[in-house]
Amino acid sequence: MLTESDILTALRDCYDPVLPCNIVDLGLIRSITITPDLEAPGSNIPGVPQKHRIHIQLTPTNQTEDANAQLQAQITNRLAGLEAVSHTTITLLDEPTWTPLNITPAGRKILGLDGHPHLVQIR
Repeated sequence: MLTESDILTALRDCYDPVLPCNIVDLGLIRSITITPDLEAPGSNIPGVPQKHRIHIQLTPTNQTEDANAQLQAQITNRLAGLEAVSHTTITLLDEPTWTPLNITPAGRKILGLDGHPHLVQIR
């Protein structure tokens, strides 16, 4: 069974186009929805693994068209590598806007901000 944790693990391989950190630890992911794909080839055939449709909502750090296209391509390509995923859709949200306060403790460490709990400005 495909879980949200499986998706988040895979998404740690996807990096923000501007900041040198993965999109999970930057706090870009707002929601992940996993639904069985009943129309996928092999559905309901015993022994064939269930395929799933994934819908991800995220808030990008950078609202440029090129950065958004790169981010979407990374996510789609990475999740296509999971056997249980048949299709991925991505919704880029304008609100709530991303701020450095969304960065996880692991992300702060990756970016070298872990020793500075109140430092949120990124060059």
